[in-house]
Amino acid sequence: MKKSISILGSTGSIGRNVLEVIKQFPERFKVAALAAGQNIPLLLKQVEKFSPSIISVANKDLAGDLIQSLPAGWGDKIFWGNEGNIRVSTFPDTDTVVSAIVGANGLLPTFAAVEAGKNIALANKETLVMAGRLVMEEVRQRNVSLYPVDSEHSAIFQSLAAGRKEDVAKIILTASGGPFLKFDKQQLWEVTPDQALAHPNWDMGNKISIDSATLMNKGLEVIEARWLFDIEPEKIEVLVHPQSIVHSMVEYLDGSVISQMGIPDMRIPIAYALSYPERFKIDLPPLDLPKCGNLSFHLPDFSQFPALELSYEVCKMGGTAPAIMNAANEVAVAAFLAGNIRFPDIANVVSKTIERLPKTDANDIQTVLDADLAARNEAESVAGSLAVSA
Repeated sequence: MKKSISILGSTGSIGRNVLEVIKQFPERFKVAALAAGQNIPLLLKQVEKFSPSIISVANKDLAGDLIQSLPAGWGDKIFWGNEGNIRVSTFPDTDTVVSAIVGANGLLPTFAAVEAGKNIALANKETLVMAGRLVMEEVRQRNVSLYPVDSEHSAIFQSLAAGRKEDVAKIILTASGGPFLKFDKQQLWEVTPDQALAHPNWDMGNKISIDSATLMNKGLEVIEARWLFDIEPEKIEVLVHPQSIVHSMVEYLDGSVISQMGIPDMRIPIAYALSYPERFKIDLPPLDLPKCGNLSFHLPDFSQFPALELSYEVCKMGGTAPAIMNAANEVAVAAFLAGNIRFPDIANVVSKTIERLPKTDANDIQTVLDADLAARNEAESVAGSLAVSA
């Protein structure tokens, strides 16, 4: 039987790769629903190719434009905003929801999908960063399967199959180090958005590319791993691995280290999340180890990339602190991309926002959302105070 897939974030980098996998295996998958943002031309092509039952876009105006561009009969199948995303994620015909919206906007539709008993292929790390305890409690209560799509967490998921959870000594997340691995602190002040977007190994969207450059992306992944694999942050280590061949590792008590390796292509973890426990032959070149050359690993420099150290601190704080950090980071990244603050000020905005706001227990989703909103307002103020002079 075909597995029915709904995609949150269909026009983004992950969403496009998901559809590439589905296109390669039409006998195994069908598209039930698509939620996009503002890329209407690409969404129209996706609708024509994959024939979803319903679609959603960012706002009502875009929905109106979309109705004009589609054949008659689509009027009652187009939705928008958070409500539209939730309609897509809870669509009755859906077996698995791919959560690939970037940022905090992915939390509500992903949580709604879990509540509706849908299996999740999770690429939106912010869902677990902001509300990890609440989401994983709901996953267990609803008996939902949640499979990681991030290459690092997929690697850990696969490596954990080699032993018992109680025998795990630590999880090792690998990081490429981004484009500024060899920059000194002074050089980082002169970094431009175009330089920061030029990731050496991965083709990602703007926000994730900037997070990779600051190593905030790895910090978010530390918090995600803490909840996804139910492991304390003290047992999560980050190693810089510029070649992006070893996607992550698990060290066991007997000293064995199990890793998952592969070419840096997101279609591999996507296909595994959709096909688990099977493995499909994907139309990709195999890993050619002799051509890889030397594989290197070293500890990250927290002084050069303070966002990573801050993420560990926030992970230990718990409560609403991760939601505050995530929201402040989203504001800071947008300010940097707009040319309003300089690259090192991304971490400064986040740090100052966390310092200024109270942290409470995250006992429900609304508390998390309130913390998110307060952090955005505070971060806007902080970013304004650090703005680059015209």
